Amino acid sequence: MSKYAQEYLDVVSGMMHQVLQTQAEALGRAADLMAACIQQRRGVFAFGPSHAGMFAEEMFYRAGGLAVVNPLFHSGMMLNTRPVTATSTIECLPGYARVILEESPLREGDLLLIHSVAARNPVVVEMALLARQKGIRTVGVVNMAYAGQVESRDPSGKLLQEVCDVVIDTCGCYGDACIQMEGMAQKVAPASTPISTFIANILLIETCQRLLERGVEPPVFQSANVDGGKEYNAELLRRWAPSIHYMQ
Repeated sequence: MSKYAQEYLDVVSGMMHQVLQTQAEALGRAADLMAACIQQRRGVFAFGPSHAGMFAEEMFYRAGGLAVVNPLFHSGMMLNTRPVTATSTIECLPGYARVILEESPLREGDLLLIHSVAARNPVVVEMALLARQKGIRTVGVVNMAYAGQVESRDPSGKLLQEVCDVVIDTCGCYGDACIQMEGMAQKVAPASTPISTFIANILLIETCQRLLERGVEPPVFQSANVDGGKEYNAELLRRWAPSIHYMQ
C-alpha cells in the first residue's frame, strides 16, 4: 500500500475525532429533536443531493438503523440520473426544492436533516427555508471549512448553515478531496461520505440513548438475514407505520 492510503486513514479518523470533540453540543441538540419526533410519532426525514444523499441512504432501512427515518429521494437528485451531470444543474435551479417538498409527506412538526458539503446551492438552501415556513425543524450537516469560503448560489444569498435550526460541522476540508499526491494538481479521495455516515450513526446512537431514557424502545431494524429477523422487522414496520412513509 502507498503512503497515501495511510494518510487517508489518518485524515479521516482525525476528522471523526474532531467531530466528537467539537460538535458534541450540536449532535446532542439534533438527537434531542430526533428523539422527540420519534416519541411523538412525528416524521424524521433526511435529504442530500447527489453524493451527499449517501447520508440519507445510511440512515434508511438497514440493519441496526432506525426504522422511522424517511429519505427524500428525488429522481433528479440521485446518481442514477442520466446524464449524471444533470444533477449538478438541477441542484442549482431555484424552485426545485419546492417541488420536492410539495411531493413529500413532510408536515408541520416533523424534522428534516439536510446534508450538503458546500451548503451553497439553491436546492438545499431553499429546502431549509421552505421547511422553516412550514413549521418543520431542520438540522444542517455542513463542511464549514468549505462553506465558509464560498458564496451562496441561492437567490436569498443565504448558505445552508445560516437557515437551519441546528448545524453540525463535518470538520472536512475545502474542496472535499483531502489527499495531495505528488505529480497531481487535483487532490484525491473525498472525505464527506465516511464523515457524514459517521455523523449519521452518532445521531442514531444518541437518539436511541435518549429514547431509552424516556422509556421508549427504539424502533431499530434487525438484519433480515438472521433467524427471525424478517418477522421482527415486519412487526416493527406494522407498529410504527404512522411514522414510516417509505412503504407507501
